[in-house]
Amino acid sequence: MEASIQIEVRSTEIDVLGHVNNAKYLEYLEWGREDWYNKIGLPYHLFEEMGIGTVTVNININYRKEAKLGQKLTITTKPLRRGRSSFVLKQEIHNEANELVADAEVVSCTMSLKERKSVPLPEALAKHFPASK
Repeated sequence: MEASIQIEVRSTEIDVLGHVNNAKYLEYLEWGREDWYNKIGLPYHLFEEMGIGTVTVNININYRKEAKLGQKLTITTKPLRRGRSSFVLKQEIHNEANELVADAEVVSCTMSLKERKSVPLPEALAKHFPASK
């Protein structure tokens, strides 16, 4: 399942060059992932009830085009692939002209909240990823 949210660039997100600061894109992507979890029916409290947390372990982001104050951006998140305890989400940020502003692959893993070690993906999460080849 693919999920999208729209945001508007605010003045506090702009750097001295007049465009969105690179670190803000990480926040945008996080908002997109949280929205994806909610839309697939796995908000944080359900993970917590399972004794599981998701941890971001790697983000590879490509900055493609400037985003500026007042622009409306769409953050799209979709499942890409999964392993035993890890999974990859593909995220893209587009501007109002549907130009690609940034894209990223975000690797996360599931971990036991008690033991703080990786655990296999719960089926409630794994079922949202394409079957392994």
